[in-house]
Amino acid sequence: MSRVDLHIHSNASDGKYSPDVIVRMAAELGLKYISLTDHDSVEGVPAAVKAAQAFPALTFIPGVEISTDAPDGEVHVLGYFIDFNAPELKESLKKFQDNRLGRARGMIDKLAKFGIIIDWERVKELAGDASVGRPHIARAMLEKGYINSFEEAFQKYIGHGGPAYVERDKLTPEEAVGLILRSGGLPVLAHPFTVNNPKALVKKLKPLGLIGLEAYYKDASLEDTQNMLKLAEEQELIATGGTDYHGMGENNEVPIGGVKVPLKAAEDLIAMAAKNAR
Repeated sequence: MSRVDLHIHSNASDGKYSPDVIVRMAAELGLKYISLTDHDSVEGVPAAVKAAQAFPALTFIPGVEISTDAPDGEVHVLGYFIDFNAPELKESLKKFQDNRLGRARGMIDKLAKFGIIIDWERVKELAGDASVGRPHIARAMLEKGYINSFEEAFQKYIGHGGPAYVERDKLTPEEAVGLILRSGGLPVLAHPFTVNNPKALVKKLKPLGLIGLEAYYKDASLEDTQNMLKLAEEQELIATGGTDYHGMGENNEVPIGGVKVPLKAAEDLIAMAAKNAR
């Protein structure tokens, strides 16, 4: 079990558990550093900050994960130590959230063409107070027996490029880096090994302010991790990591702290944030 997890989602986006529950889970597992990085949302950060006050041994880092569009697919950019009250950030993220409902309805309509009938009201029930997202559609599909696992929904239907996938409004990676910097944050490229040409993208984003890349990740092979660590060293970037925990597929999902991320990953982020604050 790692003591660092810098990539966790709550029900403020498309995770299952509330921010305070996430914080308590991490503390009970003995983690030292965590970050809540909800998709296009910082709504869960204040609750997580408050919850973390009850656990002095746990350091909480405010974060966000911004979805962006690149010519060859989707790219996610993580932002750490963001000012989650920054007006520009909140306004930009609200636009993304408003777009989620129409996108989810579009996916349900597409699924119906394949004989997969999902009830919209049930999807909203599964989302609860969170923004409706693809994991909630996947859970509804699993409930009705259309798929055998949570991951199958993404692999066969609603993953990027899938037959029931619906695009949504996004920034470019360059715009996301800029937005995070203007919000006082540190931009990090999420799971870069999933990008077609990570080295080219990193070289493009570093001059704009990219400070790190996620080398340690739940789906990364040993080779993926080694390649990303080498790229981080070459480009003088911080190598971060996390589980991308959502709490949706408990039977086979990597738990919080389940990816071996060195303490140095968080300590380097904290040192850079402190340096920028001077």
